[in-house]
Amino acid sequence: MFVMELTYIAPIEDVEDLLDAHIAWLDGYYASGVFLASGRKVPRDGGVILAGGVSRPEIERIAAQDPFAVAGVCTYRITEFMATKTSADLATVRENPATRA
Repeated sequence: MFVMELTYIAPIEDVEDLLDAHIAWLDGYYASGVFLASGRKVPRDGGVILAGGVSRPEIERIAAQDPFAVAGVCTYRITEFMATKTSADLATVRENPATRA
């Protein structure tokens, strides 16, 4: 599983101009089951996305396709972690450290 942390590096007005495209990008990855949760940071200097079911190279490719990243209004920090305990709703993304190479 991945925590994708976005940090805005441009004025919020530039971010707002791209918001509809960013939401459409999010919706596509929610539909495919890759994105599990997302939202704005407080204070609003970026956002966070939880993602799973893909490899590190794939999640980096996905992040690079974000309209925010393409336009250069944000940077990404991607942290991979092993979700060994989750709510029942996220049971399908739990990982077993003993079976992971």
